[in-house]
Amino acid sequence: MTKIVLITGASSGMGKYTAKTLINEGYVVYGAARRVENMQDLVQMGGHVIGMDITDEVQIEAAVARILSEQGKIDVLVNNAGYAIYGAVEQVSIADARCQFDVNLFGLASLTQKLLPHMREQGGGHIINITSIGGKVYTPLGAWYHATKHALEGWSDCLRVETAKFGIKVTIIEPGAIQTEFSDVMAGPMVELSKGGPYEALSVAIESGNKKYYTGAPSNSPQVIADVVLKSIKSKKPKTRYAAGKMARTTLFMRRWMSDKAFDKALMSMLK
Repeated sequence: MTKIVLITGASSGMGKYTAKTLINEGYVVYGAARRVENMQDLVQMGGHVIGMDITDEVQIEAAVARILSEQGKIDVLVNNAGYAIYGAVEQVSIADARCQFDVNLFGLASLTQKLLPHMREQGGGHIINITSIGGKVYTPLGAWYHATKHALEGWSDCLRVETAKFGIKVTIIEPGAIQTEFSDVMAGPMVELSKGGPYEALSVAIESGNKKYYTGAPSNSPQVIADVVLKSIKSKKPKTRYAAGKMARTTLFMRRWMSDKAFDKALMSMLK
């Protein structure tokens, strides 16, 4: 039986690549995002699109209701929507920090909560959470972004053990440096926020480093993550975690075996 898949953040980057890959593999795919106009290529391929703000409860409920009305079930949820606020802890407003959590964690959690009863009733399902290697490591000026991803890692682990007896699988995918809108969306506001202040030099160094980090290798392509999502869905026993993309495994290996101070030193040496 054909699986029904809902993907958030499907208007660009990893979400769009994943939607296209799954459509081509014969899945019934619903792409959800605020920018519906950027998902018309998915419609042309045979997919479905839904305008949805992940922080809007009414829109979340409407999206779930529509899919269940049209398809009768949702087999796979790919929680991909997210973004990054970068800036010094001292300078990022608490309002902006809350917004970061609303998108990267609480919105995702709300959507997942609304699907869990249906997955239990149908005897199973698969929830795939796109976190980041940033959920295991850290970078300067990224405190609020990393906080959301660290939280999502722990949240996903708890969800996995809570729902296993209902046949619901939970998978975490940890991208490394993937070439999407992420770097540009993050870097511009970070530099502007830091301008003229004590963290300006650091923000400029990070912006320069990111330009190198997010370009220049096939492993940067969002297709790398789309392929991992497909692999996970097809697997009868998917891993609990997959790390993929440029520097993903290398960075996680370094963090696992280096002391905090050694890792701090390695991070800062990259910014010189």
